[in-house]
Amino acid sequence: MTSQSRENEEKLAWFQDVTGVLDSSLSTQILEAHGWNLDAAVNSLVEGGNNTNTVAMGSSSGGTLGTAEASDLSRWDSTAERMNSGLPSSRDAELYGGNHGRGHPDGGNYERFPSSPGRDNMNYDRFRDYDDSYRGGSLIQQNPQGPGIAWRLVTLPFSMIRGSYNLVYGAVELGFWVAGGMISYSLGALGLGGGGGGGVAGDRRNRSLLPMPPSGASEASLFVRNFEREYGENHPNFQTISFMEAMRRAGQQYKFLFVYLHAPDHTNTPSFCENSLCSVAVSEFINENFVAWGGDVRASEGFQMSNSLKASTFPFCAVVTASSNQRIALLQQIEGPRTASELLAILQRVVEEQGAVLVAARVEEEERRVNRRLREEQDAAYQAALQADQERERRRQEEADRAAREAEEAERKKKEEDKAIARAAREAAERESALERRRQEKATSLGVEPAKAPDVTQVLVRLPNGERKERRFYATDRVRKVYDYVDSLGSFDAVNYSLVSNFPRTVYGPDKLDLSLKDAGLHPHASLFVQVEDN
Repeated sequence: MTSQSRENEEKLAWFQDVTGVLDSSLSTQILEAHGWNLDAAVNSLVEGGNNTNTVAMGSSSGGTLGTAEASDLSRWDSTAERMNSGLPSSRDAELYGGNHGRGHPDGGNYERFPSSPGRDNMNYDRFRDYDDSYRGGSLIQQNPQGPGIAWRLVTLPFSMIRGSYNLVYGAVELGFWVAGGMISYSLGALGLGGGGGGGVAGDRRNRSLLPMPPSGASEASLFVRNFEREYGENHPNFQTISFMEAMRRAGQQYKFLFVYLHAPDHTNTPSFCENSLCSVAVSEFINENFVAWGGDVRASEGFQMSNSLKASTFPFCAVVTASSNQRIALLQQIEGPRTASELLAILQRVVEEQGAVLVAARVEEEERRVNRRLREEQDAAYQAALQADQERERRRQEEADRAAREAEEAERKKKEEDKAIARAAREAAERESALERRRQEKATSLGVEPAKAPDVTQVLVRLPNGERKERRFYATDRVRKVYDYVDSLGSFDAVNYSLVSNFPRTVYGPDKLDLSLKDAGLHPHASLFVQVEDN
């Protein structure tokens, strides 16, 4: 295949990508009608306008440019300019695992570096002729003198046929995709999922089985392993975590984040890494004052950070810090090869000029920590005081309850004592009343004391209190009558007692109560004393 044929095929592929025309024969006819001038062929699909105004790309159906087609045009514009500058295009980003829709910013002194392995080597300079008028993100082009209204009338039936074909093809493709998805889901639920089917639907199902892209931590670990294998272990302490995790870690340590974007295919990378980045002075300074993170621009996160930090040349280093609203503040951008002394001087200047921010943040955090500790101490003191007050209140309440119980017990005892006293008084009164009745009854039963006579006995009774009482009884009276006489005296409260004689000692107990005084040996006179048995 000749060089001209290959170039025409590349133009055909780009024309179809930009315009969305899927019919290769129709696209070839349009390009041949314009002498294989890619700009003229694209602009031939323009609807309306004049030769000097800004023109808009026409859709494949001949209407106004749609959102998807505008995105294709913007991607072609960015890709062409990237090819001119030697930077990876959005297609390169797919090979590197990056975001498809993000690319390097326009402008700047870009360093060229080869595309990733596995990509066909294209001569990007071929597209410079097509890129002369594409600048600033909008297409401003003077239409060349190409086919006029006659050509458009000729191509109108083809455009209508192409639009109908695309509509039918899209519907059929959608049907195959839905049916394939349902079948794949059903087989997967039954555990019978097998190989993917053919066609577009099968390709899409196969793509769903591809492994997920690696995480930021795994990419960082892989970068460190590859870097150490190439340049040894004497290097900044690159964190084996994602970029955002490294940002959080730097914020927690109140340090800036040193970012190194590694482009291994760049010609200046080996010398920069060996002589500058891995020098002892630079590594020690970075490890002491920064949290270091590195990423390979061929990996997803490294390529994304090269876009975010607008890396225009390599080697590329940056010093960033977290800003408000989850944003990243770029403090210093170091691009291109630098000696170890230059790199160290730049980093020292960043620390000196921007370190006040970290000092203020550290002081603020220290104040917050002191205030938090003070609040905790105050809360602890308040809790201790509250517990002490609660303990005192508990003790006071216990003391009050104990005093109340003692008072209640004393009151109960007093009531019981009062009741006992009242009961004793009542019992004493009852006993006294009973004794008084007994005395009266006994005195009444004695009758009149007889006068002295031979048949009359003189009886002397000595009472427990020492008193002596004397009375005369008939000799025929019973000993019981002497007991009645003693009871009628009321000189003592004893109920159970006995009358006893001394010489000879004789107890006149219950067994002798019915004896007469004469039979008892008490006639004509007797001397007795009262012997109390119980009270």
